[in-house]
Amino acid sequence: MKKLKRYQYERYAVLCNLAYSRVLKQTRYGFAPKGQRVIANRFGKPMMRVLWSKQSDEVIVVIKGSHNIWDWCLNLALWQTRCPHLLLPYPIHAGYLSLIHQPSAVFHKHDPKNLTVYERLFSIIEPLIKQGKRVTFTGHSSGGAIGCILGDSLERQHPKTVKRIVTFGQPALGGAPFVRHYLLSRKTYRICCDLDIVTFLPPIPYFYQHVGKQLWLYNGRIYENTPTIIRLGRSITSWALRPFSYHLMTKYIRNKDFFDER
Repeated sequence: MKKLKRYQYERYAVLCNLAYSRVLKQTRYGFAPKGQRVIANRFGKPMMRVLWSKQSDEVIVVIKGSHNIWDWCLNLALWQTRCPHLLLPYPIHAGYLSLIHQPSAVFHKHDPKNLTVYERLFSIIEPLIKQGKRVTFTGHSSGGAIGCILGDSLERQHPKTVKRIVTFGQPALGGAPFVRHYLLSRKTYRICCDLDIVTFLPPIPYFYQHVGKQLWLYNGRIYENTPTIIRLGRSITSWALRPFSYHLMTKYIRNKDFFDER
């Protein structure tokens, strides 16, 4: 597994943050003037953005996390189910599958009608793959989980076309069969930040597990593949001791810039 470079991390993080904005002007971030397609959910709101440029062989699919009541309710659909349309040989979180298979409202004037989110995405990226481009999936929260599903499905249909998957604050989406058969573990980077409780969800050990390389940003350091029980223990301890941490001299030194120079 190659290391995730800092400029790559920053780029994907910025794009995931911008995905929540109503408008994303792709040319500001190095993409072509016509290098953006928006995939809407059933309510006509942007759910994914496909970004590319002529100079780069990388297509980036940016996926939002939960951003309406419907999405949040589907997070609670904790049973697992299979999906033959995606060619995945394992059951996964039923709620995330529902998000992928929901109807996609027409967003661009020339978009075909009556497609699901999954079908619309593949109709956009398959012509780009034929041009020799490879696909990176990145997403925040449930968007990261969806990115893993779509990436694994794409890799099975078009081998060696997925460049990498980078997720931020991602919940787990499957159990042991998912971990065993997932094709992209060596290309998946799962970023966890400090005490983010969503990264421990769903709270059903073994029935829900993570894949890929975990990068935990904690106390000013990056920890790789820290076991869940250790990460949870440190997080709980840190939370419990946080009131006392404000008494440390390091806090006073860090806040020295509040004072004017005299």
